[in-house]
This record gives sequence, C-alpha cells and structure tokens, in this order.
Amino acid sequence: MTGAPAPAAEPAVRPGRSSAAPLLAVCTGYFMVILDVTIINVAVPVVGRDLSASLTGVQWITDGYTLVLAGFLMTGGALGDRLGNRLVFCCGVVVFTLASAACAFAPTASALVAARLVEGLGAALIVPGSLALIQQSFPAPAARSWAFGLWGSMAGVAASVGPLLGGLLVTTVGWRWVFLINLPVGTACLLLTLRHVDTSPRRADRALDWPAQCAVVVSVALLTAALNEAGRRSWSDPAVLAGLALAVVAAAAFVVRERWARSPALPLSVLRSRTMSGGAAIGLLFNFGFYGMVFTASLYFQHQRGFSALATGAALFPAVATTMFASVLSGRLSRRTGDRPLVVSGMLLAALGLAGWAAAGADAAYAALVAPMMAAGFGTSFALTGSTATVMAAAPPEYSGAASALFNTTRQIGSATGVALGGSLLATGSDYGTGLRIAMAVGALAYLTAAGLALRCVPAKPDP
Repeated sequence: MTGAPAPAAEPAVRPGRSSAAPLLAVCTGYFMVILDVTIINVAVPVVGRDLSASLTGVQWITDGYTLVLAGFLMTGGALGDRLGNRLVFCCGVVVFTLASAACAFAPTASALVAARLVEGLGAALIVPGSLALIQQSFPAPAARSWAFGLWGSMAGVAASVGPLLGGLLVTTVGWRWVFLINLPVGTACLLLTLRHVDTSPRRADRALDWPAQCAVVVSVALLTAALNEAGRRSWSDPAVLAGLALAVVAAAAFVVRERWARSPALPLSVLRSRTMSGGAAIGLLFNFGFYGMVFTASLYFQHQRGFSALATGAALFPAVATTMFASVLSGRLSRRTGDRPLVVSGMLLAALGLAGWAAAGADAAYAALVAPMMAAGFGTSFALTGSTATVMAAAPPEYSGAASALFNTTRQIGSATGVALGGSLLATGSDYGTGLRIAMAVGALAYLTAAGLALRCVPAKPDP
C-alpha cells in the first residue's frame, strides 16, 4: 500500500475497549439500516393505497432509499476518514432517525419519497463507519474476526425478521410503525455509541476531493437506477443503455481524477491491490447470488404459489435464519484456519444450494427447497466474515472508512444487479418456474466465480 499519504500527527487514540458494548452500538446502527431495506417490502402496497401513490411513486419509496445509499457510501467513508468515523457515524444515526420520523408522519407520497431519500443519506453515513469503528475498537485480529462475524450476522437477522415484522406491523398497528420502530432503535444506538465507542482520529490533511466524490455518486446512482429499470423494462431499453453508458463514463472520470489528485479518495495503489479488489469483487458476487435468490423466490412464492406477503416471509425464513449464526461461526473459526478456506467453502456451499434449486424441477415441493435455501444463506454469510476482514486488512488505517465504503458499494451493486437480472428472467421466461430456475443457475455460477477469486485473492493464513 505504498503511495498512501501518512496520517497527520495527532495525539494517539486509546485502543478500543474489549467489552461487547462498542460492538453492540455499531451493530445496532447497521441492523437498523438493513432492516429498513427488508421491512418496507411488504408495506409498500398498503402505503401506495393509503397515500394514493402512482406506480412510479411506489417504486421510488423503495428504490430512492437504495439509490442514495449506494451512491453516497464512498462519500460517507471519505467523511469518516477526514472528520472521524465516530462523529460521522453518529451524525448518520441522527439523520436516519429524524428521517424515519418524517417518513412515519408523511402526509403524501411525495413527502414520503423525499424523506426516504434523506434516510438513505443517513444510512450512507452509518454503514462505512460501522466497519471502521469495529476495526478501531478491536485491534487484535482474533477479536476483530469475531466482531466482523457478528457484524455480518446483523444483515441476516435484519433480513429474516424484516418481512415478518413488517407484515405484523402493517396488519396490526399500521404501516407508519414500519418507520416509527426506528426511533427507539436509533436513539439507543446513538447513546450506546457516545458512551462506549472511543473517539476516532481526525485526519485534517485528507481533502474530500469533491470532483472524485461527485463522479462516484453519479456513477453508482446511474448504475443502480439503470439496473432497477432493467428489471422493469428490458436490458435493451434506450434509457437503461444510456444509464449504463453514463455510469461507465463517470467511473472512468473517477479513475482519471484519482490518478492526478493530491489527496485521492482511495489511492489507485490500494485499488490495484489484488486482495482489496478481489475481496470487493467477491462481495459483489455473493450479494448478486443471495439477493437475486431472495427476490426471485419472493415473486415466485407470491405469484406462482399464491402465498401472502406474510407467508412468503415465513417461506424465506430458513434461508435467512441460517445467516444469523454462520457469520459468527466463521469468525470463530478464522483464527485457526485463516479466511481463505472459509470464503471458498462458503461460496461452494451456496453454489450447491442454488444449483440444487435449479435442478429441483418446476413444481418441486416446498420441503425440497428448504435445504437449497439454507445452503445458500449459510454459505453467503459464512463467507462474509472472511471477505470483510480481507478488504479491511488490505487498506491503510487512514483509509479504513473508504475501504469499508468500497466493499459495501460493490455489495450494493451486486444486490441491484441480482434483483434486476432476476426480474428480467422472470418476466421473459416462458413461465415463472423456468425463469426462476435460470436465475438460480446464474446465481450458482456467480458463487462459483467468487470461490475461484477467493483462491487467488484471500490470504491463506490467519494474521499473526
């Protein structure tokens, strides 16, 4: 990682506490962000009817949050490196919580969409800081692997309880409570962080490099929007092709800017690291496979088998329930085995699961699909800890926020691509069953590719 500027001289910051309190604070914020992605899905139809929203308005209730989150992750990471990750994380929690209140009391669909955009901005400040604060609070490699494992399991917990909790809230107290639930969670997260997480170093010498930040925002936002539209229209639609082309242009502009910038957002020497770029690519591929599976399976269960939204959440529960402990287990094992065996085995298990679903047949009994879903969920989460540790270890400490942002940005892109391709395959297939099986086969191929990358990019041995 030569070429990265040294941090400005400052008073040393105390090593993080070894207690679980800092981890609880950070994971609470991350849980809140992921929960907001999954809990809204079952509430959107009710929200649309209640607020008389158009189809476009309903789509933006979900897509607006995702688009802003994906687009501003790199900016959130750069702000954390410059101003201190704890400060930016806390600001993100405040913005997210206040925006959630605005969502809950939104009188119109337009007001709700605007509040969701602000909520996505708050999430973009929370996510990069969460990994950076874990790295700061747990300097010992073994403890850090365990902490990364618990961080990763939060996504599984949120994904598993989101649809069920959303369905329960909508059917009992109303859709506005889908957002109101964030108020006590956000308040608890802020208090825990202020009390138990040490202050992060500020690096005043790190300029934000606004041209590069704007290029990243434009590129990721255009890419996410184009992928979302590809799932609804087609991959050959002029608007989709234009969005993809402009996203590539903006990404190229970012690379050119970083080559000549005095204080780059993320030095090209870091980006050229096989460990860093490979770990980020693995994150993209396993999110592509997992969230593509969840999306296509959700539509299949509702449209082909006639499940209700709540029943669909219950049907998907085995897939996401396994993620609750797989990350923690891999975090415990990594100190003995290193990260590479865990990432490779997790990707191979997930590939086997999706391949099993693809081979199960058009009208396979639900019981025959439980094991493939569990294999995909377990394998994805089992690999998450090692890939996270790989990316974070490859970055200099002064770029921990930017590295976290890069990893999570590629994962967001993977999710959007998996959902878009899955939607296209379901729409263009001769029937839902055929489209679903093709989507599962493509997801299995993505997992196999990730396993091959892990063999080349993930370090073989645990840190000393």
